[in-house]
Amino acid sequence: MKAATGRLLLVPNALDHGAEPLPITELLPHGVLQQAAALAHWVVEDARSARALLKRVQAVVPLALPLQAIDIRELPRPPKGGAAARAPAPDWRGLLAPALAGRDLGLLSEAGLPGVADPGAALVAAAHAAGVPVLPLPGASAIVLALAASGLDGQSFAFVGYLPQEPAARAARIRELQTASRRLGQTQLMIETPYRNAALLRALLDTLDAGTRLSVSCGLTLPAGFTRSATVAAWRVAPQTLPDRLPAVFALLA
Repeated sequence: MKAATGRLLLVPNALDHGAEPLPITELLPHGVLQQAAALAHWVVEDARSARALLKRVQAVVPLALPLQAIDIRELPRPPKGGAAARAPAPDWRGLLAPALAGRDLGLLSEAGLPGVADPGAALVAAAHAAGVPVLPLPGASAIVLALAASGLDGQSFAFVGYLPQEPAARAARIRELQTASRRLGQTQLMIETPYRNAALLRALLDTLDAGTRLSVSCGLTLPAGFTRSATVAAWRVAPQTLPDRLPAVFALLA
C-alpha cells in the first residue's frame, strides 16, 4: 500500500530582517511556532537565517530535534546571465523527498510569506504537480500590509517586483507603470534592495506626474515602521530620507 504523502507547510518568517529582532511571539502566531518547532525537514531561501529563526522559535516552543539534527536544504539559486540557458533543471522532486516519503516539509523565505515575492513559488508548483498537499500558515506579507496601509486602490493592484537599476530603463519602466495604473485604475507595487531605497524614491519623484499618489512603507511590524502616502507634488515639497537597511514597499496610483 502506498505510504501517505506528507505536506508542504509554507511557514511565514518575521519581517524584522536587518533590524534588531523583536520577540517572535509579537510577530508570529503561537500555532505557527508550534508547527515550525515540530518540523524535521526544511527547504529554505537561506540556511543561516533559517537557523536563526528556529533559535527564536526554540525560545518559545522546544524543537522536536536538536537544531543540528534538523535537515535544512536551500532552494537552488537561479543562474545569472548566459549560464541560465545551460543550467540543468532544479531537482524539485529531490527537495520534496521528505514529503513524498510521508513526512511534513517546511518552506521558509528570508522574510514574510514563502512564494510571495520569493523563489519558493517554484517548489510550491512542484509540490502540486507531485500530489503533495500545500498548507500556507498565517503570517505577515509586507506587500499586503503596505497595500492596506497605503490608502490606494486595494480592489485592483499588481505587484511588479524590482525595477531596472539602469537609470534610463528604470525611468521608462516607471512611466510604463504610471500609464498602466491610469488606464486600469490599478495600484502598482514594487520593492527594492534596502540600500537602493533612496535611489528608487528619487527616480519615482523625478519621473512620476505631480498628481500621481505615491506611498512608501518601510520597516513594517517594527516599532519605527511607517507608511507615508501623498501626491508626488507633496513628496517633492517635503522629501523624506529612507533607511538603507530596512526593506521598503513602494506603491503608486495615477
